[in-house]
Amino acid sequence: MQHLFSAEGEAAITELLRKPALLAFDFDGTLTPIVARADDVQLDPAVAGRLCQLAALRPVAIVTGRSVSDLRPRLGFEPTYLMGSHGAEDESTPAATAARVRQLDPGRQRLAEQAAALNAAGVTVEDKGVSLALHFRLAADPARAQAAIDTQLLGLPTGLRHFGGKRVCNLVPADAPDKADALRALVARSGSRVALYAGDDVNDEPVFEQAPPDWLTIRIGQADTASKARFRLDSPQQTALLLDRLHTHLLQTGRT
Repeated sequence: MQHLFSAEGEAAITELLRKPALLAFDFDGTLTPIVARADDVQLDPAVAGRLCQLAALRPVAIVTGRSVSDLRPRLGFEPTYLMGSHGAEDESTPAATAARVRQLDPGRQRLAEQAAALNAAGVTVEDKGVSLALHFRLAADPARAQAAIDTQLLGLPTGLRHFGGKRVCNLVPADAPDKADALRALVARSGSRVALYAGDDVNDEPVFEQAPPDWLTIRIGQADTASKARFRLDSPQQTALLLDRLHTHLLQTGRT
């Protein structure tokens, strides 16, 4: 996978920004580093400022695994669009969101019944409304925690699906949109023709896999030969540098 800060990457950025483009980003691990305790995260004010500058020039979207209510106060700026729970929570469709919350009730009940076993294995359950996250980042024995989660997945109620992440398993309604669905909807909603999307985890891969050839997709983190992203950056610190480059390109485009 080619590094974005290369001649090929610069050419791809220039080509993308010749068209009306949506600029979209994951949050944890992309705009900000992964930390042990998710509640400790706050977007760096300098990064928030760069995103605010970009949002004045192009639509900016944050598509996160967090709930919208959890993420918004952590941002320090107001994006054009904010999608939560891996694309399943859309503020513009409250009825659909409410229906997905109800669809998760069987999963909530099962996890509540097994709370003691999960806690003993170091698994914590976070209810995000339209998704349930089983975290084990702080588990003393990650293998035991994963085994406890796998046991629960064997009896998963019908109508739900699950997918992994970095020391987390996520449950959502089977028909809930994923990040690829969310990005396609946002491109149409914003009147854009193309999109840039940066993400760092397996739940970002549907975007990378399904993106049209003229989109710019970026995997954050060390090179992953299995990823379908076009380019990579090494860290959220390099994502901050990308924001500067996008802003510079857009200002130069406006002067030409």
